[in-house]
Amino acid sequence: MLNRRSIAGVLAFAAWLGVTLDAGAQAWPAKPVKIVVPYPPGGAVDAVSRKIAQHLTQQTGQSFFVENKAGATGTIGASQVAQSAADGYTLVANDTTYALLPHIFKKLPFDWAHDLQPVGAFMFAPMTVAVKTGSPYKTINELVAAAKANPGKVSYGSGGPGSAPHFTSEALGVASGVKFMHVPFKGAGEATAAVLGGVVEFQVASTPGVMGQVKSGSMQLLAVSGDKRLNALPQVPTFHESGIKGFGVINFTGLWAPKNVPTEVMNRLQRELATAMASADMRAYADGIGAEAGFWDSATFAKKLHESTTLWGKVAADTGFDKQ
Repeated sequence: MLNRRSIAGVLAFAAWLGVTLDAGAQAWPAKPVKIVVPYPPGGAVDAVSRKIAQHLTQQTGQSFFVENKAGATGTIGASQVAQSAADGYTLVANDTTYALLPHIFKKLPFDWAHDLQPVGAFMFAPMTVAVKTGSPYKTINELVAAAKANPGKVSYGSGGPGSAPHFTSEALGVASGVKFMHVPFKGAGEATAAVLGGVVEFQVASTPGVMGQVKSGSMQLLAVSGDKRLNALPQVPTFHESGIKGFGVINFTGLWAPKNVPTEVMNRLQRELATAMASADMRAYADGIGAEAGFWDSATFAKKLHESTTLWGKVAADTGFDKQ
């Protein structure tokens, strides 16, 4: 969770943005704002986007609503927003998957580097290995041992080829020296259902996507990424504690806008996101889903995206992923 100094910094940033707005920007939003989630309902991006939309609605007095536009590893929804008017009324939510896109597709339906501009990232979650309750695998080491004994036969589900869980699962295989069998589905929610139904043996997901099932008792976590255990599930070890080194993937969720959105509107958006993430409600929500509430402004977000894309390029090369 954020410490007091971090929270103070977020509030100070929000206040600074507030005083830089001109009268024209204060008029925004004058009508409902659509947040396109480029995945089916039920996944982590969808859940977090609906929560942040609720806060933005409360703060601005104008409706922020989510519209799911799934398909092609999030590129259909992203392309729709890239072609939208640059007025701040159509945004797209995504997670670390966005940083993977240049390594997944030979050609994208929009200019990845220029058509969308990062607004801000606001939720940071570990990646975890989840199995159904009653699985024969009680620890991550037992799962890895089974995969070593049966190369390519221990199966996992993901929301599709090239998704963040897919690449993260492959990165886990590289880090642990094993080869898993990938079974793609149409979305993270379907992959979770496949684990629960015994179709596949495990799922790598960000913690917000599976915490509901963990709390209900239908799933259990074997390990989490990052350098510390979850406050919500202190009994679950980190990958590092379990002996799997070099696996520190953290999933971020953020918003993008079409290029050329006015600076004043971008500033207002950042101000509202920073204010929301500094609230006690969002911090409690993040803790409850095994994540951390924070805020990267547009410049920081752009820098982190570049770093993440470089990292995933190495994973793609190590796993021999063929672009689609």
